[in-house]
Amino acid sequence: RFAKLTPSLEMADLGKADLIIEAVFENMELKKEVFAKLDKIAKSGAIIATNTSTLDVDEIAAETKRPQDVVGLHFFSPANIMRLLEIVRAEKTANDVMATSMAIAKRIGKVGVQAGVCDGFVGNRMLAAYGGEVQAMNLEGAMPQEIDGALEGWGMAMGPLAVSDLAGLDVGYRIRKGRKLTGEAAQNARIPDKIVEMGRHGQKTGAGYYKYDENRKRVVDPEIEALIRAEAEALQIKQRQIPADEIVERSLLRLANEGAKILEEGIALRASDIDTMYLNGYGFPAWRGGPMWQVDNVIGMQRAAERIRAYEAKYGGRWKIAPLIAKLAAEGGSFATLAAKHK
Repeated sequence: RFAKLTPSLEMADLGKADLIIEAVFENMELKKEVFAKLDKIAKSGAIIATNTSTLDVDEIAAETKRPQDVVGLHFFSPANIMRLLEIVRAEKTANDVMATSMAIAKRIGKVGVQAGVCDGFVGNRMLAAYGGEVQAMNLEGAMPQEIDGALEGWGMAMGPLAVSDLAGLDVGYRIRKGRKLTGEAAQNARIPDKIVEMGRHGQKTGAGYYKYDENRKRVVDPEIEALIRAEAEALQIKQRQIPADEIVERSLLRLANEGAKILEEGIALRASDIDTMYLNGYGFPAWRGGPMWQVDNVIGMQRAAERIRAYEAKYGGRWKIAPLIAKLAAEGGSFATLAAKHK
């Protein structure tokens, strides 16, 4: 296979390719610059894909005279291991481009799932809601090892803060600074931002939420626990011991509530597509079925609606119930029955 690879430093050499996948740094201006150049180089009918994980594919496609040939192909890191390929359909992406993208995913051993255009698409938009809740629980008194321990004990391959350390805390830091967060989002970002500003970028620097030994084994760090307590005190947040079952429930329901909004907006086609993404790209335990399946089959739609409303009463707007969950709960419906109606 390696013998078939032809490396090049010349963009003009891409002129013969049937499929071009851009994978530059997650910066809109840089990606637009690359696509403007590719538009002049790529042959007629070539698929021009972006590997963006969050950026607006419509805006990127607008840099070309052939937006119908542009698609998002979001590979998950590490791409040689993770099976998920989020295939993002832009406003003008042609049907044959989508069909070819799905076929390519299958050919290279990936699980291709269609998504629409929004900030973060399906997987990362839900991840942002989940991550925000984790950061809020940090400030409320749940230490990193307690959050990760609760979710790993429930079945997650790796807890969210350990995942952040693995991915690199500086990546999220750059995205947050670019977005100029305000209000509750800015408040919840204080701890990860301070950790990065301490020079702790995660495993690659030997420290993030945890310290890491020479074997990359994570070690609880009292310095981070002290930072969390100090930030909570500065924000006048009274800390408490958060039980593991609450950590799991809040994490699951934030995922499912955001997933329901995505489903209602048409960004995802089916609840099962969302579950497929989380099983194949986010370390969700297969035997737990996925966040949407959990609501249908374990928590129950009515119970989920009750708990989400209770958290909204306590924590406010970030817990605003998805209209779809409210509707299904009132009607005695489920995500599965919704999918059956639309067949």
